[in-house]
Formats: sequence, C-alpha cells, structure tokens
Amino acid sequence: MNGTVRHLNRTRALLVVLIVSSLTACVTSPPDDVDDICAIFREKSGWYDDAKSARARWGVPISVMMAFMHQESRFVATAKPARRMIWGIIPGPRASDAYGYSQAKDDTWRRYERESGNYGADRDDFDDAVDFVGWYNDVSYRTNGIAKDDAFRLYLAYHEGHGGYSRATYRSKQWLVDVARKVDDRAQRYNRQLQGCVKELEDGGWFDWW
Repeated sequence: MNGTVRHLNRTRALLVVLIVSSLTACVTSPPDDVDDICAIFREKSGWYDDAKSARARWGVPISVMMAFMHQESRFVATAKPARRMIWGIIPGPRASDAYGYSQAKDDTWRRYERESGNYGADRDDFDDAVDFVGWYNDVSYRTNGIAKDDAFRLYLAYHEGHGGYSRATYRSKQWLVDVARKVDDRAQRYNRQLQGCVKELEDGGWFDWW
C-alpha cells in the first residue's frame, strides 16, 4: 500500500514538473541582440511579418513601434513594473498593472480590444503587442495631431496618455523628456538598420521601410 502511495506521489510530482516546463517553454525569450533590428527579425521568425502587418493597418513605421517595445520591455514577453520596496527590504505592490512587450495597462488593453476588434489579444504575444503599439500611436495621431514618424512626441503621449499630452504634463518631467529622446534616437537607428536588411527580410523583394 505504501509503495502504491509513493508511486502516486512521484507520478504527481513528475506531472507538475512537466506542466511547469511546458508553460515555461511557451514563453518566447527576448532576442539576443536588441540593439540591431535586423538581428531581431532574423532571430525571431514571424516578427517581421507581424510588424509589417501592424504598419499596414495603422500607418506607424516599424522602426517606431520596435523602439517603443525596446524601451518598455526590452522585448521581454512577461515584463512587469518593479515592485515598490517597503522599508527597503519587503517587496510591496507593483507600480501599475502594466504587462507584456508593450507594458499596456489593463484598461488601455481592453479599450484596444474594443476599438481594434482584436478580442482575445494577449499582451505577451508579440503580434498582438506590436499591433497595440501601432493602434495607440494612430490614436495619438488622430487625437493629438502627432505625426506617425515623430517617435519623440508619440512616446510622450504613450507615457502620459492623450489627455496628459494635451495638458503638457511632461514639461515637469525632464527624465521623461530624456527617455523620449532616447526612443526617438533608437527609432532613427532602427530605421537606418532596416534599410540594409529589408530586401533580405522580404526574400528578395522590396518593402517601403518607412
């Protein structure tokens, strides 16, 4: 009897290990070289097509969308804000409910699902996340009049919200202005890199990388 119980316990333990391992395997690891957009698209099969589809839908340059996700998550699928520390040693609540590649918050993600029709989208799926970034920047264009290739101002609106951008809340946040400049610089760098590999990514064809 005891032997049977031990066997069942070992079987349950093995099943738990297998389930955890399979769930871990489903999470896409970040690219090895996040500073080279060509290397990213070569490594991550399907990401270029996903980004291209988002560009076709929302009119936002691939380089801008990818620069946003680099800043928000470094392409970590399950990224979350850091926890606040209580008394410097006890992990407290997270700063927000932002999650995934794009660090979209719960309410904003639900709005995206409604307005885009992409119900059931997941923040830790690259194709949904890049589409979200394209959608949000399209809203910034329509709401705040920001050009879709202006990564600097688009990022300010992304961080502050469309109302906050209209009120220029970023003017009292020099650190945010500095981050937005970094995002703009990266978007321009990514765009230059794409010029050198887009033919390869298109399998010999040509794509308007802007």
